[in-house]
Amino acid sequence: MEKKYDVIIVGSGVGGLFCALSLPEEKNILVISKDALEGCDSFLAQGGICMLRDEADYDAYFEDTMRAGHYENRKESVEIMIRSSQDIIKDLESYGVEFEKKNGEFVFTKEGAHSNNRILFHEDITGKEITSKLLQRAQERKNITLMAHTTMVDWVCKDNVCYGIVVADMDGKTTAIQGDVTVLACGGLGGVYPHSTNYRHISGDALALAMYHNVRLENCDYVQIHPTTLFSNQGGRSFLISESVRGEGAVLRDKDGNRFTDELQPRDVVSKAIFNQMEKDGTDHVWLDFSPIPKDEILNHFPNIYARCKQAGYDPLESWVPVVPAQHYFMGGIYVDKNSKTTMEQLYAVGETSCNGVHGRNRLASNSLLESLVFAKRAAQDIVNTKSFKIAEDFDNLVNMDGYEDLPSIMENYHAMVVGEIKKEENLRAKKEAM
Repeated sequence: MEKKYDVIIVGSGVGGLFCALSLPEEKNILVISKDALEGCDSFLAQGGICMLRDEADYDAYFEDTMRAGHYENRKESVEIMIRSSQDIIKDLESYGVEFEKKNGEFVFTKEGAHSNNRILFHEDITGKEITSKLLQRAQERKNITLMAHTTMVDWVCKDNVCYGIVVADMDGKTTAIQGDVTVLACGGLGGVYPHSTNYRHISGDALALAMYHNVRLENCDYVQIHPTTLFSNQGGRSFLISESVRGEGAVLRDKDGNRFTDELQPRDVVSKAIFNQMEKDGTDHVWLDFSPIPKDEILNHFPNIYARCKQAGYDPLESWVPVVPAQHYFMGGIYVDKNSKTTMEQLYAVGETSCNGVHGRNRLASNSLLESLVFAKRAAQDIVNTKSFKIAEDFDNLVNMDGYEDLPSIMENYHAMVVGEIKKEENLRAKKEAM
């Protein structure tokens, strides 16, 4: 591993990889992953990715996104995302990503809180299809170095300028790496929750570092609960059952088999309805009934969800499937502008790590992949347009490497900082809303 790069990218999900691929090939780029290169939540996305179908759909798409976000979204960011969507899909296809088509035309599906079918998909593994193809393209680029099992421990910064990062390898050996620019694309914070659809190692480290280095955060209590994950008494990551299953007709039922809510409302509304029904019934789950969906649609559109449910002992073709809400997505994060710049110079954040205001208080289904890609590309474009970067002549003297000997304690402290910040923001917002 070299000690100096033009761009350091923390995270190998769609945001990090797309940013790397959107940069010129003369840039020397390092992409690190805390786990395996495939160990990111982007690989887990099932339902799909939104795309503006045509100009006639713009107002409805904009309104759907705003309404789901309780109108707390930054309108400029929402407009940028929607207007950029068609070009992003063209980019993805140029990298070899395949979406469902019929007679050469895109097939669109629908999910909760959408007023129109505008979601492209690849079976029920859209995230894996996109991320794996981007990873393949990145591995083909000679200017991109990919390093797995490499953990970001700290930023090397001075006077509000980021000059690089400190990383640890699997053996705990720490190294300081210099970079003209650092891009944070390290996902959300599901690892701090006992029940989450996220990988356990994705635990908001970048947020803790932002607090430590006085970089602005925004809406850290805006945490989305997904209504339908496969109920299990076992620990570990919760298996998500895509919202597109309900978009195609599946319904929710209580312990007596009665339908109790409109399944196509925004996620927070549906989750609340499920929690209320569980409390009323005295149960630890409700039931998802796949029977309104044609058999061929279940097997062809949702083969992996079908297989996982069967593995757990529930055949969606024959019986209802037990589901329960779980932590799923983080709408808050490190504050960024429309070009993904943080309040620290030469430091960018994209994807779930960032908060550009697209999602408001609650994310609209299938906007996550699109938002990550759109603003990762904008970060790359802004980096290219930057004429010069500040260079730390005394880089080696900016960091005391002896301070990272007790890595477990450091990471545990980061975890506690993130949990504390979420609770603090929740309490402040509760007091404000109670006034």
